[in-house]
Amino acid sequence: MNVSVPADRPGCRNLTAGSQVKAAVTGAYRRSFPRFVHIRPTPGQFFYGQCDGVRYAATRFEATPGATHDELVGMQDEGSATKYFRGTSAGGWTYLTSDGFPRGAQGCGAVAQIPEALSALWANCPAGR
Repeated sequence: MNVSVPADRPGCRNLTAGSQVKAAVTGAYRRSFPRFVHIRPTPGQFFYGQCDGVRYAATRFEATPGATHDELVGMQDEGSATKYFRGTSAGGWTYLTSDGFPRGAQGCGAVAQIPEALSALWANCPAGR
């Protein structure tokens, strides 16, 4: 599914996530869940933006080559949930929360930690975008 989203909303804007941002967000998730070492953001499922000077990201993760049996089993559930992050003042990232099971129809629009205007920019983080 290809979703067209506007570039800006009052106080919020989409940003382009490069490899450094994706690596830093992945690192934040690994710190929160150290059992997942061999992971990466799922292609086409990375959302990145800023509201009032605060950066936010949302993504799903998938296993990478070298994943252990335990990682593969754990990613069966974890890989289907979108994870949400907030940028820190020091330039790092903090894991906030993930979608529930099953994912709600409002997607990231139902996640209180993500500003409403940003979730609207992200078209509520559609799965399989």
